[in-house]
Amino acid sequence: MATSEKAQKKSKKAKLTKAAYEDKLTELQTELVKLQEWVKLKGLKVVVVFEGRDAAGKGGVIKRITEKLNPRVCRIVALDKPTERERSQWYFQRYVAHLPAAGEIVLFDRSWYNRAGVEKVMGFCSDDEYEEFFRTCPEFERMLQRSGIILLKYWFSVSDEEQEKRFKERIETPIKRWKFSPMDLESRSRWIEYSEAKDRMFAFTDTKESPWWVVEADNKKRARLNCISHLLSSIPYEAIEYEEIALPDINQEGYIRVPLESQSFVPDIANDVALGDD
Repeated sequence: MATSEKAQKKSKKAKLTKAAYEDKLTELQTELVKLQEWVKLKGLKVVVVFEGRDAAGKGGVIKRITEKLNPRVCRIVALDKPTERERSQWYFQRYVAHLPAAGEIVLFDRSWYNRAGVEKVMGFCSDDEYEEFFRTCPEFERMLQRSGIILLKYWFSVSDEEQEKRFKERIETPIKRWKFSPMDLESRSRWIEYSEAKDRMFAFTDTKESPWWVVEADNKKRARLNCISHLLSSIPYEAIEYEEIALPDINQEGYIRVPLESQSFVPDIANDVALGDD
């Protein structure tokens, strides 16, 4: 057997079944709840940055992370384009306003790295602003870490073939059509420019103190499991022992319920659906 064929067989990945994926995801989400409670107890401050190509699957990972968590503890920050006032501020200023307090986890669905990617490629910033970002960003992140913030950065990598497939799915699927924007078309037509921008971004900001972690995202389910598992392994935590709780009996003495017909109920269309299954 040729060496290249051996390498291909060795690198071939086992099939991830739906059942195995769901079992592992449930296990990881259970651990995320433990992490959440530990962050609250110890007053930790956690920031996780999600960047990558359009349609790389960042949103899907973020959704699975937050699905079982308390939104008062773990929140998502997905900022729209800056206002005129924000454009006149120090570049990092509007992101600072969303940083966590003690006992909070903040997930940035795109972040200050907009300047190193879309703003550079689309001409939304000047060359001086772009260069200043690279001078300032590493120090900004060191400031965050010196203040006690735990900072993790993930880059989602997707092939151009897989991205094209996902874009077509967004266009053709009604419930996903809102995800597709004119910027997605630009990202396709400027593939090389975005690649070069990403390479330069890594050269300046993939530091020892704050490295970029690359998530291979052509397979969404694998990407979710791999990213969440790495996140959990990056923040030391312990399971908290809860005190046993005994629910008290309800004392309904003296309570008279108002007639049901005096209330307005939503129509039971679920019953119609159930009947339609018969």
